[in-house]
Amino acid sequence: MKKLFTRFAENTAYFAGSPMTFILALSAVLIWGVTGPFFGFSEVWQLVINTGTTIVTFLMVFLVQNSQNRDAAAMEAKLDELLRAVEQARSDFIGIEHLTDDEIEKIRARLEKSCGRQDDEPRPHSAVGRLLSRR
Repeated sequence: MKKLFTRFAENTAYFAGSPMTFILALSAVLIWGVTGPFFGFSEVWQLVINTGTTIVTFLMVFLVQNSQNRDAAAMEAKLDELLRAVEQARSDFIGIEHLTDDEIEKIRARLEKSCGRQDDEPRPHSAVGRLLSRR
């Protein structure tokens, strides 16, 4: 069952992200909009688009989340393998995705500090933020 769902979710996510699917969805909305006067902009006419979009959105949330979970797990496994294979890397970092947000933040802060950044210094990418804010 899991393999079947994984394959279904993967194919559906791929199809849902394609330009053709966007064109089909846009066409459906345009057809719905054009038929408004024919149906007198009735409540049933409005209910059709509301119900359809709600159902599609509800189901897509689960499919997209499944794909993201799988992609994240694969990425973590690949990074863990790199940490394991690179001699100078610290294998202590393998599996840190299971820690809490606070624990990960402490690790990140210690890594930044070990690179020579003090707590009162701007973060290395703050210059990029200032540059972007000038636009």
